[in-house]
Amino acid sequence: MTILYQDEYLLVVNKPSGLLSLSGKNPLNKDSVHYRLVQDFPSALMAHRLDFGTSGVLLLALDKTTNANLTKQFQLRSVQKRYISLLMGHIADAEGMISVPIARDPPNFPRQKICWEAGKEAVSRYRVIRYLDNPSCSRVEFSPETGRTHQLRIHSLAVGHPILGCDLYGNSQSEGLAKRLMLHAHWIKFSHPHTGTSMQIEAPCPF
Repeated sequence: MTILYQDEYLLVVNKPSGLLSLSGKNPLNKDSVHYRLVQDFPSALMAHRLDFGTSGVLLLALDKTTNANLTKQFQLRSVQKRYISLLMGHIADAEGMISVPIARDPPNFPRQKICWEAGKEAVSRYRVIRYLDNPSCSRVEFSPETGRTHQLRIHSLAVGHPILGCDLYGNSQSEGLAKRLMLHAHWIKFSHPHTGTSMQIEAPCPF
């Protein structure tokens, strides 16, 4: 795990795939980004999270005031994020918007589900970077406008093109085409909580 940006108020790191953002209650889930960073930054607080299989840009605050400001920015949807992903098959439309509501699915935890009656609004914009063959897949850049749990994974499935390597929302074919979840948070834009400077930070995509 590498540090992409650091000052007295915040950290931005490049999270590897296969690492929790925050430790779980089970001792087997102790290792995480937060667990590793608090060894050197005891006051570190998670401003947001990435799924276990997702790699890329992750933002942490180094004090409660900074964390409150960043949390507010996420709540107001003023933080912009972009992800790179590999989706099974060739998407017909080179760019578009997916708007499908998402709700919890308690009987199938940790899965979420599409729910038109009680689901929360979830909106993802995408553009195809290129179409690939052998296997047939689409390299896509996602720009989520909301931040629901598993949003990009569910939205990819909803349009019939699951993310390669996804164990929760894929199928035997798409899951077997990659050894990891092919989803990477490669860019984030936010306002520095103390200076107001527009911050743009990138993490190179590993696939």
